[in-house]
Amino acid sequence: MYRFPTEESLTVEFKSDRNCLPDNDIIDAVVAFANTEGGDLYLGIEDDGTITGLHPKHRDITRLTAFIANKTVPPVSTRATILHDGQCDVLKLSVPRYTSIVASAAGKIQKRRLKADHTPENVPLYPYEIPQRLSSLSLLDFSAQPLPDSTRDDLSVAERERLRHIIRTYHGESALLELDDLELDKALRLVTQIGEGYIPTVTGMLLIGRAERLQELIPTAESSIQIMDNAQLRVNETFTLPLLASIEKINTYFLSINQEDEIDVGLFRVPIPHYAPQAFREALINAYSHRDYSMLGRVRVLIERDGMTIANPGGFIQGITYDSLLDAEPHGRNPVLADCLKRIGMAERSGRGIDRIYAGSLRYGKLPPDYSQSTDTSVRLYIPDSRPDKNFVRLLIEEQEKLNRDFTVYELLILNLLKTHHRMSQKEIADAAGIPSYKLPTTLESLVESGLIEAIGRGKSRGYFLSAHLYQRQENTIGYVRQTDIDTVRYPELILKLAQKQGLVTRSDVVKLLHVSPAQAYHLLNKLKKNHKLILEGRGKYAHYKPVNRQ
Repeated sequence: MYRFPTEESLTVEFKSDRNCLPDNDIIDAVVAFANTEGGDLYLGIEDDGTITGLHPKHRDITRLTAFIANKTVPPVSTRATILHDGQCDVLKLSVPRYTSIVASAAGKIQKRRLKADHTPENVPLYPYEIPQRLSSLSLLDFSAQPLPDSTRDDLSVAERERLRHIIRTYHGESALLELDDLELDKALRLVTQIGEGYIPTVTGMLLIGRAERLQELIPTAESSIQIMDNAQLRVNETFTLPLLASIEKINTYFLSINQEDEIDVGLFRVPIPHYAPQAFREALINAYSHRDYSMLGRVRVLIERDGMTIANPGGFIQGITYDSLLDAEPHGRNPVLADCLKRIGMAERSGRGIDRIYAGSLRYGKLPPDYSQSTDTSVRLYIPDSRPDKNFVRLLIEEQEKLNRDFTVYELLILNLLKTHHRMSQKEIADAAGIPSYKLPTTLESLVESGLIEAIGRGKSRGYFLSAHLYQRQENTIGYVRQTDIDTVRYPELILKLAQKQGLVTRSDVVKLLHVSPAQAYHLLNKLKKNHKLILEGRGKYAHYKPVNRQ
């Protein structure tokens, strides 16, 4: 008997079929699913989850799926299955998520959303929302669109000079500096040719547009900075400026409050900032680069005593979630804008700015950044202002010098987790860090080979902890002994318990029980024999050990 869902959700819809659900209602539901996340439509279930059965008209599933394909544009291919609950039949109609806008043959376009009480509903997809949908599917680059009501006179000479200064300061493409103004604008796609002339693109107006025209042409290009000082609002400013000027203004506020500690590493004093400036700049640029400029809202920076929040309108691009950021293919909502920021040197050229954001906290032994408060309509990054672990920072700097390379973000995640949790299995590390399963084993073994972590056990019970070398460097030898010697106490007890229960124990039993190698199993059994806890009987493959009290 099939187990039906008990309630509706964004991807589950119940429809009563007692009075034969109208064809238009089925088409509307399919279109809404296709324009959102896809999902399952159940015909024959009431809104409260009560199963009342399928109408005879809808039992011909071949005809029904063909009808749906004919009545949707582009044709939606659905999968229909008749299910049984023991008394009634229910039709399950599975609808895939489409990477284009789907409409009914009559031209009706709908989507699904959750209401305030978290129950779903189907609502119209309005014309102004279509660019947002296409943008989230990476099918439309809003930043590349021309602005018909503008001219090159709407671009600011001062802001273009600021752009040239940024190229020089941040080591952007030096060849850009050799171009005249028009050639520079064309090279960075700040303008596009329409007929005989050139007009600004959205990217051009965002980066170097005159402030008064920017407000008229792209009113969504708004920013705000708020700084709290012990529950008092110290700074609260909202403005609409060209993007480069906005980043500079916010960065000036940031630098004014970003305090530093210092530690001694050898002959040098190394600063430890509350927030890594490079990580902050990358996070801020990401917010501007990936925000949805077709939505009302603003890029907002809030700095409080316990941490910092950077938020922007527009959720993650289709296929990306906050827990898959580290492994996601680098692509954004505004490719032309993002490419321009990379070429002038402001954004990370590989598209892996997220690594810098994480490393900015992890290299100082702080809590990692948190994207968990992001929604379908906004991305929210929270960077905690936790206290740095100075011993750990010193250790990482010195170990990097020995390895002659920087730690990867995955290595930093693992080392920080083991510093906090002391000992973890591979699964526990994967769950806590979100490191892809195909990268985790090689990263762990690389750290083992480098002498930074150690491993005990085999298979699923294999545990990892910081090496004796690192514990000694942190003046925490007791912590290391606790992690390693716990097995010297626990393993013999488990072997004796198994021997008492079975009456005897073999080397293969110990291998299966403790996930250790045959040589380790022999060593443990031999030690128990020497301590007169077990007695060896037999030889070779017939060898086994019995508890002393069984003799």
